[in-house]
Amino acid sequence: MSAGIQQEIAPVPEMEPRDEHNVRLLDNVHPSDWQNPTPDGRYNLVVIGAGTAGLVCAAGAAGLGAKVALIERHLLGGDCLNTGCVPSKAIIRSSRAVADIHNARSAGVAAGGAVAVDFPAVMERMRRLRADISADDAAARFRDLGVDVYLGDARFAGRDAVQVDGQTLRFSKAAIATGARAAVPDTPGIEASGYLTNETVFSLTELPARLAVIGGGPIGCELAQAFARLGSDVTLLHRGQTLLAREDGFASKIVDRALRRSHVSLELAATPTRVQTAGAARILTFRVGDGEQAIDVDQILVATGRAPNVEGVGLDIAGVEYDTRRGVRVDDRLRTTNPAIYAVGDVCMSEKFTHAADAAARIVIQNALFRGRKRLSDLLIPRCTYTDPEVATVGLTVAQATEAGVAIDTYQRAFTDVHRAVVDGETEGMVAAHVRRGSDRIVGATIVARNAGDMISEITVAMTNGLGLGKLAGVIHPYPTQAEAVKHIADMYSRTRLTPTLRKWFTRWMDWTR
Repeated sequence: MSAGIQQEIAPVPEMEPRDEHNVRLLDNVHPSDWQNPTPDGRYNLVVIGAGTAGLVCAAGAAGLGAKVALIERHLLGGDCLNTGCVPSKAIIRSSRAVADIHNARSAGVAAGGAVAVDFPAVMERMRRLRADISADDAAARFRDLGVDVYLGDARFAGRDAVQVDGQTLRFSKAAIATGARAAVPDTPGIEASGYLTNETVFSLTELPARLAVIGGGPIGCELAQAFARLGSDVTLLHRGQTLLAREDGFASKIVDRALRRSHVSLELAATPTRVQTAGAARILTFRVGDGEQAIDVDQILVATGRAPNVEGVGLDIAGVEYDTRRGVRVDDRLRTTNPAIYAVGDVCMSEKFTHAADAAARIVIQNALFRGRKRLSDLLIPRCTYTDPEVATVGLTVAQATEAGVAIDTYQRAFTDVHRAVVDGETEGMVAAHVRRGSDRIVGATIVARNAGDMISEITVAMTNGLGLGKLAGVIHPYPTQAEAVKHIADMYSRTRLTPTLRKWFTRWMDWTR
């Protein structure tokens, strides 16, 4: 570890509100008194960006004895900790509590009086929990793991060098993990409207009375439902005909019904055309079919996808090819057009999930430091949208199988036929597994359930280890659980093996043994 002397570092980012929780967060992930180290020789690995991908690369490489530098200009922990997974799930948890109280009467429990949502308290709880979790991503913790942590703007100074705050870091290998940011449509007037994104919505301290959400993907659906349950009058606008377009059709339909039941107004096949500001209100005009409609709202949340952070890093100087829409160009081993530089995470991958970045970072460590030949395409990456109910998917959907020319058979079980779901009052959902036709090889699965994200791992384990659906039929599942639905579909497959001929011989055998 090189000796630490005071260097000029990037200014401490603004985090609103500046309460004790956000102060504690910043003390961990961007300390105001941080001392950047002084480079001492060539690094085995320089990592640019300290989100999930960068942190895993840095910690993993340092743990193996490599000399590692980690550079972050904003907040260690990246989107997941600061503006993504952690804060959004904290708010979703509060919104689920509201829904549970509203639904308590159906379970024979009378909740007295109206449900009172203390939105400032909801947001303070989120900030407190985020600050608690931030200790895992703290600059001091990574320094103690043997990583040289630099706070400041990184820019390549050549094919094997990076500059940060006036210092030059030489490297044998580098990893670009600069992540992505919210992509904002060029709708006239939206820039002047003071719109929200996932990067700013968690700074709210007052509940918007009227909220427009633009985008019907995972982020838009999750936050639209959560804010509606917390008391906002929410309108969700989506260009497509169905929400969550990547998912199996039945999943999209269930989420559509769930959002409407949560009092989200859905405007599908709707294209925003302009935003006007009138005092504190925003007038959002959108086109539906051949006509236009307008709504008055207090805030607009933009959730229309992500754009890779490729600007201002000096990629051209390093000989790294990139596209402003698709990100850094990498091969299947995550190597860029500069053989000494790799990229990982949202800046180069289509699957922009924390767990995907984590898994891919482990590939970078092996390939960059040990001349490994691990491939990104070998990863089986599940995903989950945390609406209520959740939608979890692994492998191919029906549409993807059709496009790939893979003939499949689908086995599915509705939760109306699963005893635990019935007694829980959570029957709106389904488990569906797709197997290659003529075999029990699972090529994909979708689960829609309140805890689908937890349930999908059983099928992911089976697929990862080459276990067919028939093998799951032999796994004993506790009764009663909602996960029994997985065993139900496995039993369905097993029954298909009893052909008419086998059934005839079995009947004869039983007759003979009487």
